[in-house]
Amino acid sequence: MTGGLGAHSVVEAVGTQESMLQAIGSTRPGGHVGYVGVAHGVALDGRELFFSHVHLHGGPAPVRQYLPRLIDLIWNRRIDPGRVFDLDLPLDRAAEAYRAMDERRAVKALLRV
Repeated sequence: MTGGLGAHSVVEAVGTQESMLQAIGSTRPGGHVGYVGVAHGVALDGRELFFSHVHLHGGPAPVRQYLPRLIDLIWNRRIDPGRVFDLDLPLDRAAEAYRAMDERRAVKALLRV
């Protein structure tokens, strides 16, 4: 899916400003840090980012383009998404699910309607 230009290494972090600063500090000069979603409660020192020579990119996840294929794989039992989730909660407890991932009490939360 990366056209042969995939990441050499990936670190996934859910959390606060600290996570973003750790990601920037762990990236080689000229490297890229990407985030998905809306950054809220995150304040970055522009000088620190500037002198790190790291590229920071973010925005919404392009999930819609992958969704039909993934649903087909799940529906036809070619992949088992259940092995990814270690917390199962109803949709109305989404805030709790994100809090659990942020506090490292869960890796991935599955929200059910």
